[in-house]
Amino acid sequence: MFWEHGYDATSVSLLTTTLGIGAPSLYAAFGDKQTLFLEAVDRYLATYGAFVARALAEESQARRTVERLLREASAAYTSPEHPRGCLLISATTNCSPQSAGVAARLRELRTGGLRALEAKFADAIQAGKLTADTDAHALATFYAAVLQGMSAQARDGAGKDDLQHIADAAMRAWPSG
Repeated sequence: MFWEHGYDATSVSLLTTTLGIGAPSLYAAFGDKQTLFLEAVDRYLATYGAFVARALAEESQARRTVERLLREASAAYTSPEHPRGCLLISATTNCSPQSAGVAARLRELRTGGLRALEAKFADAIQAGKLTADTDAHALATFYAAVLQGMSAQARDGAGKDDLQHIADAAMRAWPSG
């Protein structure tokens, strides 16, 4: 429900109805909605969103990392097994001030991914795989924005092939050198 509707729009009533439990059971199991949400985020990162961490860890070359991230995002963001897009991108798009802590947590997770990508690019610059004048931060920010845009496109109904075309265009922007 959080993935489909977002954090604030997912009420305790909707959660209990979907889970088939009463509010007292939800509170007994999780304490509150925020704790349940953060546990759902952890589960997402270990399952549907795990492709990001795997690509960053398993690919030794920066370009191959980005190609893999974009290709796997095309499939993950459009899978019929779950809501479209990325939970980390869409769940706190329109959060109220009361949900600032939840929004901050997702922002930290996204920023962590950005920093890991930036480090991958910095290593590539150091190794001479990217030119010395490449701005690792700007390049990481660009590809993070592409991933975020792909998530939004998937939420709006774009299919896997549509997202792959975006990925292909983004790879044509890869710095030469």
